Amino acid sequence: MSISRGTKREVSRRDLLTAGLAAGTSLALPTAPATADTIAQEVPWAPGEANKPSPVGGSDYRFFTADEAAWLDAAVSRLIPQDDMGPGARELGVTLFIDRQLAGAYGRAERWYMAGPWSKGTDSQGYQSRMTPAQMYRAAIKAIDVYCRGKFGGKPFVELGTEQQDTVLGELEEGKAKLQNVDAKAFFKQFLLNTQEGYFADPMYGGNKGMAAWKMIGFPGARYDYRDFVGQHGKRYPLPPVAIYGRPDWSSKA
Repeated sequence: MSISRGTKREVSRRDLLTAGLAAGTSLALPTAPATADTIAQEVPWAPGEANKPSPVGGSDYRFFTADEAAWLDAAVSRLIPQDDMGPGARELGVTLFIDRQLAGAYGRAERWYMAGPWSKGTDSQGYQSRMTPAQMYRAAIKAIDVYCRGKFGGKPFVELGTEQQDTVLGELEEGKAKLQNVDAKAFFKQFLLNTQEGYFADPMYGGNKGMAAWKMIGFPGARYDYRDFVGQHGKRYPLPPVAIYGRPDWSSKA
């Protein structure tokens, strides 16, 4: 039964149900009484079925070009360099972490409000760019290389010495570097945040290889229970960390 716009006839819920039955619609009603299960000493679901996280596989880049990946390697190495305390961001795979994030929903800002108005926000308002994170990274890397070539005799960022790279990153952080089509300060803030996330995130996301960052700071990771150690202030956590997918020595395929 179709009802065209403008008709004056009032259609009740009873009319719609009757019409549906007349057209051959069957409403299957249960003929047996409803039953309930008694659950004891078991769970009525299989663990890990819902929202099961998929670990990053392989070492290929899905968003960055080779030149962009080289830029990231150089830049994250200056934000968190390797030293006597432990490996740096490049050694722990932060470039791969950021690449996979930008290649996915985060890079496309799928869960963010990205419409206007486009007033310049304050520092406390978080991400305020018209561009998605993926668009911002691509535009910023290109613009920073243009900035470096103009400042250092034609050299891109990756060809600069470490002190010069630190100078450029400092100018980005302070907003002193004037970039084409990108807010330098906003990009640096996001880039620093993503670097920290990749360095300390669960290894399943591509960074923090071997849970090295967790081992360095004594973080237990996803270990089920460490209540016995909560009150032991000033003492280093004595057990190895556990990732979402366990520890390498728990599996022969690790």
